[in-house]
Amino acid sequence: MPTYEGSRALVLGGSIGGLTAALLLRDLGFEVTVFERTPTELDGRGGGIVLQPDTLRWFTERSQRRPEEVSTSTKFLRYLGEGNSILFEEEIEWRYSSWSVLYRSLLSDFGRENYVLGEFAVGFSQDADGVDVRFVSGREERADLVVFADGISSTGRRRLNPDTTPTYSGYVGWRGTVLEKDVSAETAELLGSALSYCVAPSTHICMYPIPGPDEGFEVGKRLLNYVWYRNVAEGAELDELLTDKRGFIGPVSVHPGQVQDRYIDEMKAAAGKLLAPAAAELVQRTEQPYIQPILDVRSPRMVEGRVALIGDAAFAARPHAAAGTAKAAADAWALASVLGGSDNIPTALAKWEPGQLQIGNNIIDRVTRMGERSQFQNSWTPGDPDLRFGLYGPGH
Repeated sequence: MPTYEGSRALVLGGSIGGLTAALLLRDLGFEVTVFERTPTELDGRGGGIVLQPDTLRWFTERSQRRPEEVSTSTKFLRYLGEGNSILFEEEIEWRYSSWSVLYRSLLSDFGRENYVLGEFAVGFSQDADGVDVRFVSGREERADLVVFADGISSTGRRRLNPDTTPTYSGYVGWRGTVLEKDVSAETAELLGSALSYCVAPSTHICMYPIPGPDEGFEVGKRLLNYVWYRNVAEGAELDELLTDKRGFIGPVSVHPGQVQDRYIDEMKAAAGKLLAPAAAELVQRTEQPYIQPILDVRSPRMVEGRVALIGDAAFAARPHAAAGTAKAAADAWALASVLGGSDNIPTALAKWEPGQLQIGNNIIDRVTRMGERSQFQNSWTPGDPDLRFGLYGPGH
């Protein structure tokens, strides 16, 4: 097995995918530095993550923290209807975490010594022996391998694929969390014990429990998390919705506390008319909901020489298959595997790329079909196995 002792890797983007890649590359022997553009450690606004095997793999195989120490779980899939009637129920276990818990756990494992904040990578050049990365601050760094894990607005993707831009799906996701103890007993029982859905004409909401503040994993201390998908026409209507209280348009999100009050009022009123009572209560009790336009990004390539794109930097998929963090982790694990079998970085990256491109294209094809069924065709059927989560296919 080749060793990369004496080789240097830069990971540009210090989120969950970037940290996973950094940990795995370090295990191969690379000296790894992570550069994160934000000036402070990241805040995921408490958003929930469905944990698939690739996402949990670091904690299953290599971390001192076990999967149960970073996650909550439920044992049912449940669809709610009028009056909280149960339209479909199946016994199936899923695990969940919050973005913040997963991020803090990975950062703790990596350490902060080589985790650099406030450095925005703006460009790079490379030759046969290495890559020179340039930062807005004027800083320059050279490495043998560069991994862009800088998300949906990736600098690396713009460089490798200048004609690739995010495309809007036709709908947005309203997101929020409420403490389990702050909802009625009936709502807490229904939503705290299952991965729950409620489907209405041209809309649906997905709900599940995640760790609460101060890593509250116990029932009653958790947060109930949701994403409610609502159609909004592209153009003036979408721009107006995504304009925050400061007057700036949020191209990828409008943060908590910045959504215009009139839209929150309309959203909460609509919940009472469209959703099952438990789902409506969850939405209506949210103090600071936020909005994410649902976008797709496809990259025709993920590699240039010694430079690679992973996660949302390469492919950003709608959340319907809960595959975003799983895809980033899968990219990182596959990258580490192929590097571990080669002593030539460009050759290894060229070998790694085709499989990851196929996974990315397949998942976007699948979630596009899922979104069409729920938001436009009204053919999202409770319990349909084709609608299950999974990176590699329904339930996988």
